[in-house]
Amino acid sequence: MSFVTTEDGTEIYYKDWGSHDAQPIMFHHGWPLSADDWDAQMLFFLSRGYRVIASDRRGHGRSSQTSVGHDMDHYASDADAVVQHLDLKNAIHIGHSTGGGQVARYVAQYGEPQGRVAKAILVSSVPPLMVQTEANPDGTPMSVFDGFRSALAANRSEFFQAVAEGPFYGFNRDGVTPSAPVIANWWRQGMMGSALAHYEGIAAFSETDQTDDLKSISVPVLVTQGDDDQVVPYKDASLKQHELLSNSTLKIYEGYPHGMLTTHADVINPDLLAFIQQ
Repeated sequence: MSFVTTEDGTEIYYKDWGSHDAQPIMFHHGWPLSADDWDAQMLFFLSRGYRVIASDRRGHGRSSQTSVGHDMDHYASDADAVVQHLDLKNAIHIGHSTGGGQVARYVAQYGEPQGRVAKAILVSSVPPLMVQTEANPDGTPMSVFDGFRSALAANRSEFFQAVAEGPFYGFNRDGVTPSAPVIANWWRQGMMGSALAHYEGIAAFSETDQTDDLKSISVPVLVTQGDDDQVVPYKDASLKQHELLSNSTLKIYEGYPHGMLTTHADVINPDLLAFIQQ
C-alpha cells in the first residue's frame, strides 16, 4: 500500500491510478468514510484517460489513527503532503461533504498559491459554516452535533448503521428502496477509522468557518448538491458557496440525497466530466 508521512509523523494512505502523464483528479472523502467512497468516480474517470488519486483522511480508513490534528487545517495540510509527494500539477480537486471543506481550505491555502490547481468541485459540501451562530442564524443548532457526539460515544457501530440506512442516502424517504450492500459499505468504511478522529471530526466539519477560504478561491468551481440533502441543507451550503465564490457554477439536483455520488453516479459522473472538460 502507498503512504506519505506528514511533518507530524502521520501516515496518510493514498491510491494513485492511471498514467502519470494524464491530468490528475484528486478526490477528498466525507466523514467518517475513506477513499473507497470514490470507487464509482475513480473508475469512471480512469476509463476516460485521467489520473485519479484519493487519500484516507488522518484517523480514517488506512491512515494513522493519530490522536492529534483532527481539524480542517491538518486535513488540508495532509492533502498538500500527498500532492507534493506525487507532484500533482494542473489538478482537479473534488470534495464531498467534509471533503468539500478540505478542498476549499487546500485550494485556498496551498493549491492556488502554488499554482497546482486547475479547477475544483464541491459536492454536498459543508462550507461556509454548518453550525448555528449569531452570525449564522440559519445554521444547524449545536444540539444536533452534540447529539452526534453522544450517539457516537455511546455506540459508534449502531450510530453509523442508523446514518447509512437513514438520512445519508435518503433511504428513510417514502418510495426509496434501501440498498443493503450500500449501507454495509458505508458502515465498513466508518468502522475502519478511529473513534477519536470521528468524534473530534464533528467539530471540524460543523464549526469551521470557511467563508474566507471560499472568497479567496479564483479558479473555476462547480458547486453541486441535492435539494433533499438531509445532512447538509443546501440553502445553507451550496447556495452560500455559490455567492461567496468568484468563479462558480451552481447545479442543484431535485430530490437527490446527501450521498448522491453513490445513489446517482450515473447522472453525477457525466456532469462532473462535462465541467472538467469545459
